[in-house]
Amino acid sequence: MLKADNLVSIRQYLVSIVIVWILIAILLARFFYIQILSHDRYRKKANTNRIRKVTTTAPRGLILDRNGHILVDNLPTYVLTAIPGELSEKGQKFGFISKIIGLDSIRVSKNYSKYYRGRFISTRLAKDLTFTQISKLEENKLDLEGIYYQQIPERYFPSRVRASHILGYVKEVDKKIRKSIPNKSEYELGDMIGWNGLEKKYELYLKGKRGVKFYEVDNLGREVGYVSDLPLINPKPGQNIVTTIDIEIQESIEALMKNKRGVILVGNPSSGEILGAVSAPDYKPDLFTGLMLEEDWKNILYDPGKPLINRFNSGLYPPGSIVKMVTVATLMKNPKFDPLTLQDCAGAYQFGDRLFGCWLGQGHGKMNLNSALINSCDVYFYKTVNLYDLGLLSDTFNEFGFGATTKVDIIGEAKGLVPNKAYMNKKHGRYGWSKGAILNFSIGQGELLVTPIQVLNYINLLATRGEANTPHFVLGTSLPENTHPQISSENWDRIINAMGEVISHDNGTGKKAQPNSPMVKVYGKTGTAENPHGNNHAWFVGWAEFSNQNYSIVVLLENAGSGGAVAAPIAGKVFTNILKKQDFASK
Repeated sequence: MLKADNLVSIRQYLVSIVIVWILIAILLARFFYIQILSHDRYRKKANTNRIRKVTTTAPRGLILDRNGHILVDNLPTYVLTAIPGELSEKGQKFGFISKIIGLDSIRVSKNYSKYYRGRFISTRLAKDLTFTQISKLEENKLDLEGIYYQQIPERYFPSRVRASHILGYVKEVDKKIRKSIPNKSEYELGDMIGWNGLEKKYELYLKGKRGVKFYEVDNLGREVGYVSDLPLINPKPGQNIVTTIDIEIQESIEALMKNKRGVILVGNPSSGEILGAVSAPDYKPDLFTGLMLEEDWKNILYDPGKPLINRFNSGLYPPGSIVKMVTVATLMKNPKFDPLTLQDCAGAYQFGDRLFGCWLGQGHGKMNLNSALINSCDVYFYKTVNLYDLGLLSDTFNEFGFGATTKVDIIGEAKGLVPNKAYMNKKHGRYGWSKGAILNFSIGQGELLVTPIQVLNYINLLATRGEANTPHFVLGTSLPENTHPQISSENWDRIINAMGEVISHDNGTGKKAQPNSPMVKVYGKTGTAENPHGNNHAWFVGWAEFSNQNYSIVVLLENAGSGGAVAAPIAGKVFTNILKKQDFASK
């Protein structure tokens, strides 16, 4: 028997043994690291393949009127989603989906790119699936790996009023929106976020908190049941908010503003509660829910009536004669002013080289303060501007809340403009304007601009002798401090009595605002504001007292003509409708 010599030395043998043991030690160390030290990490990775995390959308809180009627509710709808990491042949898959349920494949592909956030994060493809489409998805479920559908709550408007500029709307969170919001971690792509009106202002109350479900899936991605060791987290609905709106008042003023452009505001002067608010034209409140057709969006965007603009909150208008009570309050600060002194109105007033006309061309004759307010005589106010300067007048406007936001709980409020000396110097130069500009400001013209919500606050302050709360749309909220003009009791009486005679006197410009009832006492002021961009704007402002309740009102009709002829009758109809409502409630 032949034997070969062993050519391996003892040294080589020992080296090989050491190498083998080193390799075994490395394997054991790696095994220990993976199985023991990194157990949680790799368990989570394994669970990613075994477990599917599905977030469930929380229903937004309801929005109610002051009497509990639902203005905004939630309605269940279905959305189509995809798990990108489970999709195969994406382009063909989207084409197949579109074919079986009748969706535009290009739109589905765009939504995929828009909402994509990760390979294993649910990505929205389409919304508002019908029962027929859901049925077809179920029939082809085995051929649609990575494609799912789920039910989510969508905003629904069950009431008979629109109130679109009050309620606002929600938008879907996409990549662009998510980057712009400060608390982006609280939102997933496809979530709803308040984008306008009360929906935006009270987003933190309304949005609720998402829930989570954990499903176990097989190697084909099919759900086989819930994961027992991971508890189900139910969504937490958002909080309901109760508004100050009275649905019956809101319905009546919306009907009065049909086919008109402008604003009606109705409020409670003392509490600051806004009972009804219309900015016309408006839009359907469900415009931004579901799938908006491009044609619908263009129609609303390019509508010459500009229905998307919230006129009562951000519209800027010359006020005209409705602010003459501010001028009166300014005059009364001068101890030399005598409200009984007569000023002759011949229809115009010469100031320097300019002629300032009164709205009544033939003139009003002899006017004192009371009759000047009743007849809305401009010349009376022209002739008394020597008793104050621009600084004093602008300060009084500021005391009544003009030139600043009211802090009403609707985002987007404009400040308006109250010109002062610094503003006039900057705009016209130090020697580019004269005291003649004050003549325009004294009757609410010139550069002076106000918002209807500021005017409502101004009327509330007049009705309550300076004690009104800030205007607001939601009950139970802490209110910011309102301005409180300091006027003597005697002067409050003088202003308020004159406003009463604007309605009750035979020559009163606001007499058409009086409803046909001796139970109602109305105070008010009309205004016909010159508009450099078209026909005059018609104003009526005031309040009505009856049944131990007060109701303040602002009526603005754009390019409509005379306030006394056009706006005052609208106010009368509003008061009549409220009176009928109270009579019905008392029976």
